[in-house]
Amino acid sequence: MSDNEQLYVFDRQVLTSKTPQELLDGHLAVADSWLVENGRVRHLAEHYERFTQWALAEDAEQDYASFCAAVTELIPMEGRWFPRIELLKNTDTGQSQLVFRLREAPNQIDSMTLWSYSEPDPRTNPLVKGPDLSLGLQMRRAAQMHGADEAVILNSDGYILEGALSALVWFRDDVLCAPGNDLPWIPSITRMEVFAIAEQMGLATRTEKVKPADLVDLEIWGLSSLHGIRPVEEWVNLGGPVAQPRHLEAFNKRLRMLSTSIK
Repeated sequence: MSDNEQLYVFDRQVLTSKTPQELLDGHLAVADSWLVENGRVRHLAEHYERFTQWALAEDAEQDYASFCAAVTELIPMEGRWFPRIELLKNTDTGQSQLVFRLREAPNQIDSMTLWSYSEPDPRTNPLVKGPDLSLGLQMRRAAQMHGADEAVILNSDGYILEGALSALVWFRDDVLCAPGNDLPWIPSITRMEVFAIAEQMGLATRTEKVKPADLVDLEIWGLSSLHGIRPVEEWVNLGGPVAQPRHLEAFNKRLRMLSTSIK
């Protein structure tokens, strides 16, 4: 727990301030987070729905609707925040606990450098955000040691899955592309938003099974709820350059329009 974080536990339908020592002794089963700027957020209901769907598979007894409503009430209407909700679970006892972390948002980063992670996908549960979150941070730190901001996860055949903590998309001319549903990647709300924007703009979209070298000379983006769309400036050891962003301004303008008040 950092100095700029407030920690709460959902108990008897109320979020109560707690210390880290008071948390359930268990593992992080599910997590979700999003950016709030002066009380405005993109697709908060979808974040809650995604979290609830994942969490129900771990514990169907919790009152997720009341938890999410309580979280919304505690988010300030001023400032820049990056809240996180969690379901902790003790596998031995079967107990679970709903946790809310109210965190100040880190500084916005408007571009990124990628590095292909050197081993095949090491995650244990690649379809749910939470169990492998610390592993994602480790992969990102490995990327930073190679002069990059983000690690790209590949499967055992070398095909792109996603970033350690982000989704990846790219353009072939004016066609927006991304890894297909036959590959394991965490359902990304920002990717959903970007694909919807492309369709509204009349741009074609498709999914592909590609290796990093297949993206030389293409416009590539990293997507996340925190930073939105970030153009990739470089991909370490890709074998060639990446293209300058041509579609970024139009998409960013429409992405900002998706923000609505949380209350």
